[in-house]
Amino acid sequence: MKEEITLSDMQALPKDSYLLIDMRDAYAFGFGHIDGAVNIPHIELENAVLPKDKILILCCRSGILSRASAELLREKGYNACNLVGGYCEWLSAHLEHAEVRDKVENSIRKKFHRTIWSKFAKAVTIYDLVKPGDRIAVCISGGKDSMLMAKLFQELKMHDKFPFDLFFLVMDPGYSPENRSIIEKNAAALGIPVTIFQTDIFNSVYHVQNNPCYLCARMRRGHLYNQARSLGCNKIALGHHFDDVIETILMGMIYGGQVQTMMPKLHSANFEGMELIRPMYLIRESEIKHWRDYNNLHFIQCACRFTDTCTTCNPSSNTGSKRQEIKHLIAQLREIHPQIEMNIFRSVENVNLKTIISYKDDSGIHHFLDDYDKQ
Repeated sequence: MKEEITLSDMQALPKDSYLLIDMRDAYAFGFGHIDGAVNIPHIELENAVLPKDKILILCCRSGILSRASAELLREKGYNACNLVGGYCEWLSAHLEHAEVRDKVENSIRKKFHRTIWSKFAKAVTIYDLVKPGDRIAVCISGGKDSMLMAKLFQELKMHDKFPFDLFFLVMDPGYSPENRSIIEKNAAALGIPVTIFQTDIFNSVYHVQNNPCYLCARMRRGHLYNQARSLGCNKIALGHHFDDVIETILMGMIYGGQVQTMMPKLHSANFEGMELIRPMYLIRESEIKHWRDYNNLHFIQCACRFTDTCTTCNPSSNTGSKRQEIKHLIAQLREIHPQIEMNIFRSVENVNLKTIISYKDDSGIHHFLDDYDKQ
C-alpha cells in the first residue's frame, strides 16, 4: 500500500480505480480544484462514508495536512495515500501547458462584454478614474480579481482614447516558491508583463498576535504606494469588486457601528500626490468567477504565510472571517429579496442627511440637534 503518490502516477491509474478527495474547505475548493476531485473537508473526513474497494488519494493545498489524514485512514483499513505537492503541484503543472491569452482577450470583448468590460468602462468613466497622462500601477496579488483587472487595463490601453501608462506590479511579501511560480506562470500565459519586487512583510507579521491581517494589509498598501511612486506613478489600482463594496457597507454597520463604504477612489493620506482607484467597482464577483471558469483559468486563492502550511484545510478552529459571515448573510437575504445587493449599494448613494442623527466630516461631528431649533 503506497503512502505517497505523485501526479504522474495518479494520472497513469485507471479512472475508476481511485477516488481523489480534496480536503480543503468548500470556499477554497470553489476557487479551483483538480479535475475529477470530490470535496470532503478535513473536519468531515473522519465521519465520511468512503469506498474500501478504491484507492483513496487525499489532496490538500500543499500535501502536508493530507499526509497525516491518509495515515489515519490507513489505520482504519482504507487504501489511502497522499498526493505529493497537493493542489499547488497540480496547478503549477497545469499552467505549464496553458495557452490562453487569445481566448481570454476574446472573451472579454465578446462573451463578457456586457457583464465585465462595460462595467469596467462605466466605472472608469463615471468615477473619473483614468485621466490623460496618468501613470498607473496595476497591483496584482495573483488572484482572479487582480489578474482580470490587468487584462481589462490592457484592453483599455488598446482603445487609445488618450495617453496613459501602465505598470503591472506584483509584490512578493514572502510567498512560498510554489505560489510565486503560479503567479509568474499565469502572468506569462495571460500576456501580462509583471514587475515583481520583494518585501519581508510576512516575516514581520508572522508572530503578531493581535490583528496580523490588518497590519499585513496596511504594510502591503504602503509598500505598493512606495514602489509605484518610485516608478513615477500617480495612481495605484486595486481589484476590489462590487461584492467587496456591499460587504464592506454591511460589515461597517453590523460589526463597526458606522455607515461607510469602500470608495471608488481615494487620495493617499501618507503619499502626497498619489491616488488609489478601484476600476472593478461595478463588476459582480459571480461574473469574475464565470470568466475564470469559462477560460479554464486557475489562480491562487490566498498566498498568505498563515495558510502556506494548509491551515485553511482545517477551518474547525475558527468560525470564519467576518467577511465570510457577511457573504453568507447576503446569500440568505438574496433568496428572499433578489435585488438585495443593489439596494445595499444604492443605500450609500441616497443618504438623506436630514434623517441622520449625526454624521462626521473633516470639520468634526454634526448632530441633528445643532440646527433643529433654527428650523
